Amino acid sequence: MDRIPNSQLIENDIPGRNASWKKIEPFALTFNGYRHWGSFRKCREVAKEGVRFYRENKEFTQSLTDLRTCLFFESRRWKHYEKSPSKKGMEYVHTLVEAIREHVQAKNLD
Repeated sequence: MDRIPNSQLIENDIPGRNASWKKIEPFALTFNGYRHWGSFRKCREVAKEGVRFYRENKEFTQSLTDLRTCLFFESRRWKHYEKSPSKKGMEYVHTLVEAIREHVQAKNLD
C-alpha cells in the first residue's frame, strides 16, 4: 500500500476487525510516524504514550494521527524483532485498528 494521508483515509482501507498481522502490517505502513514527527524519538514518545494509555484504560482518546503513529511504531517494533506480534501484542494492535476505524467513521481525521 502507498502512504495515505488522514484526509484520504476511508474505512475500506482499514483491515477487518480480526485481521491477521499479514494484513495489518501493510496498512500500518500507510503512515510514516518518523517522517510525520520528524524523529524516531518523538515517534517513540507518542507510541509509548499509546501503550501506557491502553494498559490503563483499554481504550483510546488520542487523535487519529497519534493512533496511526502507534500502529506504525508497532510495525517497526515487530519488524525489528523479526517476528509477528505475540497474542498480547495482537490484542493491542486490533484495539488500535478499531480505534482508527472509529475515527474514520466519525470523520475525526485529525
